[in-house]
Amino acid sequence: MKKILFTSAICLLCLFAKAQIAWNYAQYDLGFAGAINSAYSDAETIKKTNAVLFNFTYNHTPFFNYVAELQFGKLAGGDHFNTLSGREFKNQYVALSFRPQLQAGEFIDYANSTFINAFKNLYISAGVGVIFNDMKEIERNSLYIEDYTATGLNTSTEFFVPVKVGYEFKLYNKYDEPSFKIDLGYQHNFILGDQMDGIKAGIKNDAYGQWILGLKFAIGGITSYRKQISRYQY
Repeated sequence: MKKILFTSAICLLCLFAKAQIAWNYAQYDLGFAGAINSAYSDAETIKKTNAVLFNFTYNHTPFFNYVAELQFGKLAGGDHFNTLSGREFKNQYVALSFRPQLQAGEFIDYANSTFINAFKNLYISAGVGVIFNDMKEIERNSLYIEDYTATGLNTSTEFFVPVKVGYEFKLYNKYDEPSFKIDLGYQHNFILGDQMDGIKAGIKNDAYGQWILGLKFAIGGITSYRKQISRYQY
């Protein structure tokens, strides 16, 4: 009986010790964001447009994530009356993407340093996506060059590579678990084609950049991490 009691006590102590050295986080987040877009295309003038983003995140760890994202937005550029080429477009697009995201906290030792701790939420991310282009307005002819016109498609589907850098501000609940996140970042989307603007010209593919501000909410799947998440260790 003494051996059984002793063994049980040791097991309880081990479980208690494990609970003390592990810190919890939610494996799943739901989020949304707003973006300011800039299209880099065959049109000569860059214009600012808007987009709305929705995302689902699987947190393999608090600092290594997989993000699936859906975008609805507009892209625009050019000036038919005030540019030599006359190119101008307005694209109302839908985009889907998937990208792994690595935060600095996964590989840096931020314990015992307030300064290093501030860098743990910096991240870089890259993946693959598909964009569905739909030109609501398009001008391919020049007013100033006789018989000049460009070719292109009014609707198209193209793959792209999203590359993002940013910072994730984590806010914690009473159990020191990340429950709410503010995501601020810049994403550059490299289109693997030349139809984002409905105009095929030049030798470079199209691209668009985005300044993004988003919110994420933890929705469950609580598990543990090997390091303290909320702040540096004393």
